[in-house]
Amino acid sequence: MSSSTTDASTLDGLALVDVTMPAMGSSIAEATVVEWRVAIGERLAPDAVVCDISSDKVDTEVPAPCAGTLAELLVEAGETVDVGTVLARIATSDAPADLAPAPPPPPPEHRTSAPLTGGQTSGGPDARRYSPVVSRIAATHGVDLAGVAGSGRGGRVTKKDVLAHVNGRVNGNGLTPAPAPPEPEERPLHSESPYRPDPDPAPAPPPLVPSGGGAPRELSRMRRSIGAAMRTSLSVAATCTTIVECDMSRVERRRRELGLTALPLVARATIETLRDFPDLNATLDGDTLTTYDAVQLGIAVSLGDDGLIVPVIRDAQELTPEGLGRRVKDLATRARERRLQPEEVRGATFTITNPGAHGALIATPVINVPQVAILDLEAVVRRPVVVTDGDGNESIAIRPIVNLCMSWDHRAMDGVYAARFLTALRRRLETH
Repeated sequence: MSSSTTDASTLDGLALVDVTMPAMGSSIAEATVVEWRVAIGERLAPDAVVCDISSDKVDTEVPAPCAGTLAELLVEAGETVDVGTVLARIATSDAPADLAPAPPPPPPEHRTSAPLTGGQTSGGPDARRYSPVVSRIAATHGVDLAGVAGSGRGGRVTKKDVLAHVNGRVNGNGLTPAPAPPEPEERPLHSESPYRPDPDPAPAPPPLVPSGGGAPRELSRMRRSIGAAMRTSLSVAATCTTIVECDMSRVERRRRELGLTALPLVARATIETLRDFPDLNATLDGDTLTTYDAVQLGIAVSLGDDGLIVPVIRDAQELTPEGLGRRVKDLATRARERRLQPEEVRGATFTITNPGAHGALIATPVINVPQVAILDLEAVVRRPVVVTDGDGNESIAIRPIVNLCMSWDHRAMDGVYAARFLTALRRRLETH
């Protein structure tokens, strides 16, 4: 398992190699060091376990990238750090075996950072300072910030604190009214002097704070990580979505014969169709599109209300529908038990998600960049459709119909290419 980078430095003449927090998929931005398995001065073999780490989606071990002696521990057990953070350093030359443990770092000084601009209470150098947004909200609602308890570092008053204070003063109508802005000065349509806006317009008042016993809570680490990955995708990819309807009659008969769900059969048909549309089994890095012969198929797995994860079926083109079904079941089970390894949740070249299992009919999935497409399998619904027999006669029949929704990156292709792929996939599902 490749889980650390080998950035070498020196300490007292010794060559050092960094042990870093490993990447564990695009939606995992941080993890916690659960337990150190080694101590400073301990000799390590290559791939010896250095520590256990835990994220919201994956629990795993971090191995030593090389042989040597543990020289430094830079992160304490129980501390949560970003992916890529240096956790420890290993001395790779003839390091002494009795390296002294590093002294614990001094406790951080709790200082209140001075904002770039903003309000400040009168007094000496220890007077409380407030950010511009806090000062503006307080001024709008007539709040004396000296009477607001701060929950930030060093007792600093945050936006959440002042809004909670305002909410606590809400009147019986449910909202604290903000003062009405002044009426704009009326000016003639034609004037000898051109109109010039006020140099310092008053800031817009913040939104009114509803009352009624709301229950605020911080987003979980997983939700924050997923949100960051989604924001990155939407800010980078030129995302479009194309949808086709597909008659699943043949798929329904085949899945009953094989004892499978529809997902492995759709996955197999998708893999076969991708052979004719290589620009979809690809990644895009800047202006470089890289296509792949092998399909590393990401399968989105729901973790309930906790979020989702996308484990990868390696070389999926080599598997039958039955083999795909077994791999999906294995990965989904271990994902929900948090037993996936970091390498099992990265490196996909195309992704399938299946919200239809929960009744969804239409969706616009977000691309897992640097991939260029994601296929969304919706719920199969029996409904009346027009069917044509071999003689060209039309009639109304009840058929199991599904929406195949695919989001794709307009930087890598045009809509015709995406539509041709979905039409070919539909034909394969309806006739093979």
